[in-house]
Amino acid sequence: MLQIAPVTLEGKLVRLEPLGPEHVEGLWEAGRFEQIWSYMSIAMHNPEDTQSFVEQALQNAQEGTELPFVIVSQETDKIIGSTRFLGISRKDRGLEIGFTWLTPSVWKTAVNTECKFLLLRHCFEELECIRVQLKTDSRNLNSQRAIKRIGGIQEGVLRNHMVLREGYIRDSVYFSIVDKEWPAAKEKLQMLLFGE
Repeated sequence: MLQIAPVTLEGKLVRLEPLGPEHVEGLWEAGRFEQIWSYMSIAMHNPEDTQSFVEQALQNAQEGTELPFVIVSQETDKIIGSTRFLGISRKDRGLEIGFTWLTPSVWKTAVNTECKFLLLRHCFEELECIRVQLKTDSRNLNSQRAIKRIGGIQEGVLRNHMVLREGYIRDSVYFSIVDKEWPAAKEKLQMLLFGE
């Protein structure tokens, strides 16, 4: 049975902290760029959207279905994005890493790779998950490449999976890493991050 509790995960580039009401302003500063939200089910057009984002995430956390984080730059100590555990299945010892977004200034850096490394390591080595899944919009080819690059195995496409903003009907591409694949995925991530 999965035992999920708020935790801070520290890396060289980022620190993942449990999301709280005090993070609204920092999240708005990081998330106020329209290009972030192209493939997301929500968008932050104003500080009120950010407030709603935080309130919904905290409500889900209270219900035990999600564990949201803010992504903080170790260099600047500023919030640069958010990610979370969701779809938590305690009985089946699995969850999803998702709802990840980053401010554009850190795109195409090692930030997202390190976030995934910290989250996956926590899932497999501390929580003893047997399955971690990731999904993305079928149009988001960059995200699909990034998931494959860190060891995600594509499982399939859920057609007409979600109705997004403005009524767009999204197909979702699903990936996973299972416990027996974690050692190879970990080695790949360490090579990408540290050249080890």
